[in-house]
Amino acid sequence: MRIAIADDDPEIIEFLGKIVEGLGYVYSGYVDGTSLTNALLRDTFDLVILDWNMPGKTGMEILQWMASAVEDCPPVVMMTSRTAKQDVSDALNAGADDYITKPEDKNVIAARINALLRRNSGASAMEPTAEYGDYRLNRIEQTVRHGDKEIALTAKEFELADLMFRNRDRTLSRRYIMETVWRTNAHLATRTLDMHVSRIRSKLALKPENGFRIFTVFGYGYRLETLGNGG
Repeated sequence: MRIAIADDDPEIIEFLGKIVEGLGYVYSGYVDGTSLTNALLRDTFDLVILDWNMPGKTGMEILQWMASAVEDCPPVVMMTSRTAKQDVSDALNAGADDYITKPEDKNVIAARINALLRRNSGASAMEPTAEYGDYRLNRIEQTVRHGDKEIALTAKEFELADLMFRNRDRTLSRRYIMETVWRTNAHLATRTLDMHVSRIRSKLALKPENGFRIFTVFGYGYRLETLGNGG
């Protein structure tokens, strides 16, 4: 999971970053609204933690912008010192999924982050097996069956296939994929990613007649598209 944290106070970013890392997730910090909006256009995030008062663009302006400019918007937690009931309702009506008032206990923040990520990812992401059209993934054994055929994949190939099936029809940035599957930054091994995408495309026969295809989004990343009877 990758989380964007936007706050004009670097100490708050560091505080929240430690909570996020303690949960086993990766974060990127932004001290103004403009840098966050630029990041949202070029990268993939599972959650955004957003301050209200920031230079460049305010939290409310970012919420309104995301609704029209960001494909597959991640959930947003508005975290701010503003406590008025009208502010809370305005933020939630503008698209925020949760509202946390500063200061808040780190354990409460961690629990709220986890709860929102669970709701957004769906229960199927945690189940030992999953079916997508004619493909059946076993996350315990790290195996894939297509119809009656079991397909041999390496551990990384399985992780990549699982990630793409769970996020089907969602465009994933190269950095997001590299940090999720390889736990490293995208620029370190782009050829490794391309090679693994090519392998799972071939091994799993991801083509229109089987209900799925991997689409390359040039300059950004990849998307597993659902076609026909894929599900």
